[in-house]
Amino acid sequence: MNFKDIHIGTLIRQKITDSQIDIVRVCNFFSLSEPEIESMLNSESLESKIILKWCKLLEYDFFRIYSQHLILYSPPTSGSHLVKKRKLKSSLPSFRKNIYTKEIIDFILNRINSGELSKIQVIERYGIPKTTLYKWINKYETLNK
Repeated sequence: MNFKDIHIGTLIRQKITDSQIDIVRVCNFFSLSEPEIESMLNSESLESKIILKWCKLLEYDFFRIYSQHLILYSPPTSGSHLVKKRKLKSSLPSFRKNIYTKEIIDFILNRINSGELSKIQVIERYGIPKTTLYKWINKYETLNK
């Protein structure tokens, strides 16, 4: 899975195929014609309200793909470990950036195992703590043996 370039229509189309859902059911769910559904499936991006409907129909969290993108590709905050940031109160829920899913861990370890990136490059590029990376390596090497 390429988390860098997300084409949501293609991903939705793949999930429809994997789930073996009939296009008639999709059309009925959205109250749209087949060409209108096809147009959505050809779109690189969709409104969040539409993506939410797809999540419900296909029972899959497409928003998680965007979250994975943020974890992997958002720039690290400069000096966050040196200067305490002023906590701004917000009515929006706050999410921790450093929650790594199995897919993220596999993605990172595959890049290291293939030689595409070194451990140091992974630590620098993705901002993963050195101890966390080495725990993953030890844990998943043990599981794969």
